Amino acid sequence: MRDMHDPSGAVSTAAAIYTAEQVRGLDRRAIEERGIPGYELMTRAGHATLNALKALWPAARSISVLCGPGNNGGDGYVVARLARAQSMRVTVVALGDPKALTGDAAQACADFVAAGGRWEPWSAAALDSDVIVDALFGIGLTRDVGGEAAVMIEAANASGRPIVAVDIPSGLHADSGAVLGVAVRAAVTVTFIGRKVGCYVGAGLDHVGELVLDELDVPRQAYAGTEPVARLLGDEATLRALPRRSRATHKGANGHVLVIGGGPGMPGAVRLAGEAALRAGAGLVTVAVHPQNTGIVAARPELMCIAARSAADLQAAFGRATAVAVGPGLGQDPWAQQLFDAALCCGLPMVVDADALNLLAATPVARDNWILTPHPGEAARLLGSTSAVVQSDRLRAARELQARFGGHVVLKGAGSIVQSRAEPPYICDRGNPGMAVAGMGDVLTGVIAGIAAQCGDLALAAKAGVFVHAQAGDLAARGGERGLLASDVLRQVRACVNPT
Repeated sequence: MRDMHDPSGAVSTAAAIYTAEQVRGLDRRAIEERGIPGYELMTRAGHATLNALKALWPAARSISVLCGPGNNGGDGYVVARLARAQSMRVTVVALGDPKALTGDAAQACADFVAAGGRWEPWSAAALDSDVIVDALFGIGLTRDVGGEAAVMIEAANASGRPIVAVDIPSGLHADSGAVLGVAVRAAVTVTFIGRKVGCYVGAGLDHVGELVLDELDVPRQAYAGTEPVARLLGDEATLRALPRRSRATHKGANGHVLVIGGGPGMPGAVRLAGEAALRAGAGLVTVAVHPQNTGIVAARPELMCIAARSAADLQAAFGRATAVAVGPGLGQDPWAQQLFDAALCCGLPMVVDADALNLLAATPVARDNWILTPHPGEAARLLGSTSAVVQSDRLRAARELQARFGGHVVLKGAGSIVQSRAEPPYICDRGNPGMAVAGMGDVLTGVIAGIAAQCGDLALAAKAGVFVHAQAGDLAARGGERGLLASDVLRQVRACVNPT
């Protein structure tokens, strides 16, 4: 499910991302305030899991269900009972003594047994089935997995069989996305009531697989008052930022982007950013580079070029520009410093990337009308920290960057985060590993600047730019992720800024 909206304009719960504690609270509200019995929710979860499994593997005739000692195991017993009723061969492996189960999980196990089911102790042979269902641990897990549970998870991962995780892959921390010793690598995760933030950050990206959300028919009223910790980016931002153009429009009405960069020996990045701004729909793009790099920019005839010997050569361009992008290939020498200082003084909306971020880290300032686009290493320098610390809690790092530097922050990487002051962060679940290549950030900078020049709303441009860039990356990767180039993504941007 993607970011959906109802006619009133309110964001659907389908786009909301919650902490484990918040989801447990929503579950309690559904039971205590909306009158839905806990076992009914568990039964719905079992149906949702089996439905997703059969939709993805319709030919599957046998499943192995790994059931843990809590409510996640209860979901597994429901899946097993329903699968047996549909004439599937079901093998259930119980972790611990099922007789020690309590509450709804005990009821689920009892109903499974009453329907003719039985469980068996762990053995590797128990995984001999078409699909494995992981129902060992849920969102309450906070300690490292060890003992027999770790053995089961490692064997399931090594089996070569697809794994369906119930609610969250066992061993994955629901809030941080950290692996707690060992974690299931699922082909699909069927998650319930609300999206868990750990599925979108940290190692969660490598363990969740395809994510299917089922809200278990919990009424919208149960979500009232629970503010998500984040939201999932969707195409709504693109539609708002880039509405259908008037037939009477002209290039001057579609914004003028000034891209500043291209220091000695670094001509490619600034051209990529300039072309990306054009492909994102900017009416005019001027690229200011070191005089030795004018040739590569001029080779793209739609780009205007300035040979910037000093900051004085930028003044007329500032007067014409709608938005500025500074940093691609800029360098950090005195020439770069004076151009960066001039950009800071121009007062225009600005996208700050690459070497401009490193210059900013050396002399920090804050302002409201800019978008910073650091990767984890640049974010660490801005925060006086390390990449490992940034990656350990990307949401916190994005908040700290915004609080310290103002404006809007795009923390790049797998699961890019867009953080503004007045709203919760947005996480992008699009994009692919093929995009981990030189020049990709330069394309993103140009896309965001091009959209900002058209819509005049930096928060909206940051969200739309990240989503468009990721979409373009996925289109470009249809021919394979390995060997993907930034210019391949650039060629797909046009399709993504013209949503149908």
